[in-house]
Amino acid sequence: MYVVKSPLADTDLKTVSEALQSAVVDLVDLALVAKQIHWNIVGPRFRSVHLQLDEVVDSARTHMDTVAERASALGIPPDGRAGTVASSSGIKTTPAGWIKDTDAVGAMVDALGAVITRMRDRVEATGAPDPVTQDIFIGITADLEKHHWMFQAENA
Repeated sequence: MYVVKSPLADTDLKTVSEALQSAVVDLVDLALVAKQIHWNIVGPRFRSVHLQLDEVVDSARTHMDTVAERASALGIPPDGRAGTVASSSGIKTTPAGWIKDTDAVGAMVDALGAVITRMRDRVEATGAPDPVTQDIFIGITADLEKHHWMFQAENA
């Protein structure tokens, strides 16, 4: 059933659809990973990293909503269900239990790096078929790269 019809050609819509759906998944998982680490971080830098993790959660949630709404606007029903996220995220599994502050920072560097790499691929893939979606991905990538830089600086 098509409720919303996209103005994009079918071949372009397929490319854009895949990019938007995989971005929703990565951003949902990034928010979950950051919140999981936020709850379990311990160590001398607990407070500063704890607060920094909430900034990533807020960014990821804002971006996932933007991406999901873009998908909806193009007639693509976004899928952020737990099973979908678990089976197709590009982020490694977060360890259970307490996580030392330095390990927490390293896990966030890795998670952000994975999402950024996939986001840059999406920027490339959507340039010709849908510059509007590409623009969204460019803005998200810039924001995630800022978080990535800040976490890298934590363990420098």
